[in-house]
Amino acid sequence: MIKMLIPFLKAGHAFFNGGLFIVILYQGFLGWQNRRKRLAGEKLDSLSLRRHRTMGPFLAIFMPGGYLAGLVLAWLDHGTWSRYPLHLAVGTALVVAVSGTWVISRKIKADRDAWRTAHFLLGIAILVLFAGQVLLGLGILLG
Repeated sequence: MIKMLIPFLKAGHAFFNGGLFIVILYQGFLGWQNRRKRLAGEKLDSLSLRRHRTMGPFLAIFMPGGYLAGLVLAWLDHGTWSRYPLHLAVGTALVVAVSGTWVISRKIKADRDAWRTAHFLLGIAILVLFAGQVLLGLGILLG
């Protein structure tokens, strides 16, 4: 019974994480806008700032959810967690980076630019890793 659902579960995993990637791109865009304005000494857009701050915790929850779904799917389909070791490694790095970004975001205060820079750099790493993860996942799904 479960084996019959595997193709649908794979598609669900791909669509969920693909959607998550799009939202993370938007999150990164909002963060970049806020950072650019802050560094230029311009007035921050309160809507952009509020959206970035509101979406972050949800993304920090959804990312491990997509990761765990992939682990369970790999186990159900192949009987092992590591059928696709590079996809697993990049997914693990993503979860660690997203968790780290969330922890760092809790330390950001008005006068602490070092935390903002760490948050920014880890955000860029997340975007690059996630783009690679999407390509790896498409290779698995379509391969």
